[in-house]
Amino acid sequence: MYYIALFIGLIIIVITTKLTQTYKLSSIYLILGQISASLIIIIVGNLEISHIKQLQLGYLTTPLTLLFLVGFTNVMSVDKEQNTLILLLPCISLGSLSVLAFFWGDSFVLTVGICTILTITFLLLYFYILGKALVGKTLVTLVSFIIAVLSLSFLIMSTETIYIPIFTFAIPFGLYNLIQNKNKNLHSITYSLLIAILFSVLLFLLPFSILWYFVVGLTIILVITQMSKKYRFI
Repeated sequence: MYYIALFIGLIIIVITTKLTQTYKLSSIYLILGQISASLIIIIVGNLEISHIKQLQLGYLTTPLTLLFLVGFTNVMSVDKEQNTLILLLPCISLGSLSVLAFFWGDSFVLTVGICTILTITFLLLYFYILGKALVGKTLVTLVSFIIAVLSLSFLIMSTETIYIPIFTFAIPFGLYNLIQNKNKNLHSITYSLLIAILFSVLLFLLPFSILWYFVVGLTIILVITQMSKKYRFI
C-alpha cells in the first residue's frame, strides 16, 4: 500500500501545482493539494508519527505528521525556475536514506530512493541534451514530497532519523537560499552540495547524541542571523 499511496500523492501534487500555476491561483490551493496528498500517505499508506521517544502523541499524531510532510515538501519551494543542477542536492539526501534503508532492510525506502535518484540522473542528462538549464516548481516539489515520505517511513522506526532530512536536505538548501544572491548560481549550488555531502558522511560516523548539539548550535546561529536584515533569508 505504500507504493500506491505515494503514487496517488504524487499525482495530486502534480495536478494541484499545475492548476495553481496555469490559472495563477492563490498558494493556499497549493497547500491544500499537499495536505490532500499527505492525508493519502497517512490514511492509505498508514504512515504516521505516533510517538517521539517514549512520548505517545495521541490526538496530535495526524496533525504533526501533516506538519512534517507539508513542511518538508516545501523545503525546496521556489517562485521562479532554478538551475537544473539544484536537483543534485536532493540526490544526496536520497542517497543517505537509501544507504540506511539497505542496512535496515527497508525495501520501500531503498527501492523508491534508488528509483528517484536514477530518474533525476536521467532528467539531468535529458535536460543537458535539450540545452534546458532551468527546472520548475512542479519537479522540485515532487522530489521534496518523496523525501518527506521516505523520511517519515524511517521516523516511525526511530525519531532520531529526523537528522537525515534536516542535515542533508533542509540545511544545505537553506544555505543555498542564503548565498545565491551574493554568489554565482553555480557556486551557490556547489557550496550547498559540499555541505550536504559533509553532513551525510557525518551522519554515518557520529552518534546521534552528538548530532543533536549540531542541531541546537545551527538553530541558534539561524535565529541570530535573522535578527540582521543583511543576513536574513526567512
